[in-house]
Amino acid sequence: MNDLLPHGLDDFLAEAGWTGAVVEPLVGDASFRRYFRLRAADGSTAMLMDAPPPQEDPRPFLHVAGWLAEHGMRAPRILAARPDQGLVLLEDFGDARMRDWLDDHGGHEQAVYAAAIDALVALHAQPAGPFAPYDMAVYQREAGLFTEWYCPAMGLSVDEDGWRTAWDAVLHPLLPRQTDPVTVLRDYHAENIMLLDPAGPDGGAQGVIDFQDALVGHRAYDLVSLLQDARRDVPVELESAMLDRYCAATGAGDDFRADYARLGAQRNAKIVGIFARLWKRDGKARYLAFIPRVWDALERDLQHPALAPVAAWFAANVPQEIRDTQGGELQ
Repeated sequence: MNDLLPHGLDDFLAEAGWTGAVVEPLVGDASFRRYFRLRAADGSTAMLMDAPPPQEDPRPFLHVAGWLAEHGMRAPRILAARPDQGLVLLEDFGDARMRDWLDDHGGHEQAVYAAAIDALVALHAQPAGPFAPYDMAVYQREAGLFTEWYCPAMGLSVDEDGWRTAWDAVLHPLLPRQTDPVTVLRDYHAENIMLLDPAGPDGGAQGVIDFQDALVGHRAYDLVSLLQDARRDVPVELESAMLDRYCAATGAGDDFRADYARLGAQRNAKIVGIFARLWKRDGKARYLAFIPRVWDALERDLQHPALAPVAAWFAANVPQEIRDTQGGELQ
């Protein structure tokens, strides 16, 4: 076990006041980060993030966590940090992840999602954070993951210039609506929302994790992350009801709904590319099982008139048999 622990951990824990704590490894995510739960003799717990350089840098996480805490979003408190070593000691939010909890408490789904929507409404009422812009260059770079990784994995030779041109046409209309931007967490979904008081009504208060890639951009993006979740089935009726809830609270209209479809298609195309990359480059085949769910949401987004140029590209470049099998079998 000691061989698996981060280098310099004993000194770090001693400085943080956690000498002698039991260190339990936890399941990691799609990055190089690792997580451990610490258990002290008095029963208190904390979370240890190991974000080893040069592959990882915890400074963005610390930066965003501090801003969120100052602006009403429930992020884990930072108990200690050595960024140069990639070590961060965090408040323990427990094990009640929204996705897993709802698997066992499906009757609370409407209320739990409503609380997550209301948290976004509150976040979007705040001034945008001091983060980089979610601009066209970022949108295009992300969408490009589809043609860079998924298409070759499927043995497809596609029109990459036409892909970029189609996305320019689809995304340019939403850019003026980013002139009053909000903080975009980018991975706001049921695996990254923790229920802090699961014994409370409808799962109690919620906290967020995995927000280190936050940018400043469009209000619809995090709604897409939540309601077109790659890792959990969200009924279409629930998606529609929660989108209505957000629009009613913010006064968003038809342009917003069109932008929701635009960013839904962009995000879902990106995720399909990322999951293909995780398999081909990183040997993480388990993410392939999520592609049919993402592909299904992508197809629904493509039906919106705002996606006509991208829908035409798919019709010309991705054979119907692949689309009919919700993304097909990767090679």
